[in-house]
Amino acid sequence: MGKRTSSRLEKIERSLVKVIQEPGADENQPGSMRFLLGLLKGISNVFTVIVRLRLWGYRIGIHRRYPLGCQVISVGNITAGGTGKTPVVEKLARELHKEGRKVAILSRGYRKKEYTFWQRLLNRELDKPRVVSDGKRMLLDSEMGGDEPYMLASNLPGVVVIVDKNRVKAGRLAIDKFGCDILVLDDGFQYQKLNHSLEVVLVDKTNPFGNGNLLPRGILREPVRNLKRADFIFITKSDGNSDAVRAKIRSLNSTADIIECNHSPRFLRNAFSDEQLPLTWMNGKKLAALSGIAVPQGFEGFLKKFGAKLVFTERYADHHRYTAQEILTAVNRAADAGADALVTTEKDAVRLPRLQATAVPVYYLRVDIELLNGVENFEEAVRLICHKKPKGRKQE
Repeated sequence: MGKRTSSRLEKIERSLVKVIQEPGADENQPGSMRFLLGLLKGISNVFTVIVRLRLWGYRIGIHRRYPLGCQVISVGNITAGGTGKTPVVEKLARELHKEGRKVAILSRGYRKKEYTFWQRLLNRELDKPRVVSDGKRMLLDSEMGGDEPYMLASNLPGVVVIVDKNRVKAGRLAIDKFGCDILVLDDGFQYQKLNHSLEVVLVDKTNPFGNGNLLPRGILREPVRNLKRADFIFITKSDGNSDAVRAKIRSLNSTADIIECNHSPRFLRNAFSDEQLPLTWMNGKKLAALSGIAVPQGFEGFLKKFGAKLVFTERYADHHRYTAQEILTAVNRAADAGADALVTTEKDAVRLPRLQATAVPVYYLRVDIELLNGVENFEEAVRLICHKKPKGRKQE
């Protein structure tokens, strides 16, 4: 796909995201947009039927689930993007590794570079799962492994990270080649082909279920009542006052353990060096914000919270693959606006092309998980997850 076509598609995606994410956001739209939203609603209804039929097929055995002989912890969402799943996966894998488990993270590797049909036909090796990290060293970059898998592998020495659309195949490789005894299935709530031991589901407190519609008219991946399959539910981006969301969750699932957490900024790190700055550095500084994530408002809000004045913001579609020219343009624009630095997210930082020199420094914001309610600390959460007796798999 050409760069110009990709840019147009991203613009359409960003404009649509604005009107499908939250209730009431589609009000007072022009006739052309209302017509488009009507079409999306029709597609959403068809998608709902397909999702229900697929889950019904797994429930009655038309579709097979494959067990792999070890514990598989699925971490996923009921909505598309923006719940802050990657830091939770990272924290969970780190604590499991500290407990002495041999951990592998299995990911689809969303928007990784794909081989062509002819390349795969001529070289069957290209159909094998890609090992981003064998637990000892990095083997792939973000382009070949995907943004989140690369970021997870970079931050988790000792943890194996494998990407493949077929997570059953990836799991077998993790067990047979690397001796892993516990698998963390990244973005696994909808991936029913691999038998899950436990379901961990994330719900964004700031926008738990969007406008109630399934994709593409809303942000739900499946009907919200399917939260009843979850064993653990993390309410993310919480301020500790989540009674309304808790009540809704409890009406859908009366037995899941509910844990509240937020995403807590830790420090700034230079995207091209090891330089690290405390968050207090941002107080009074003029900053430019650059992001290509599902919900950029939270990231930009963090910068303002620590006293920064945003002189401009540049938003791209989720998982946007930056060119050197785009970064140079953003950096030069930041310099022209008098910014002290350009700040991006950690997920964006792994997609930045390497630059030898920039008009202003480029930093990314390192974010970690902080637990608020449900357990005293993440170690206790891991013990609960590891030792909780799996329930019978619940379906729609």
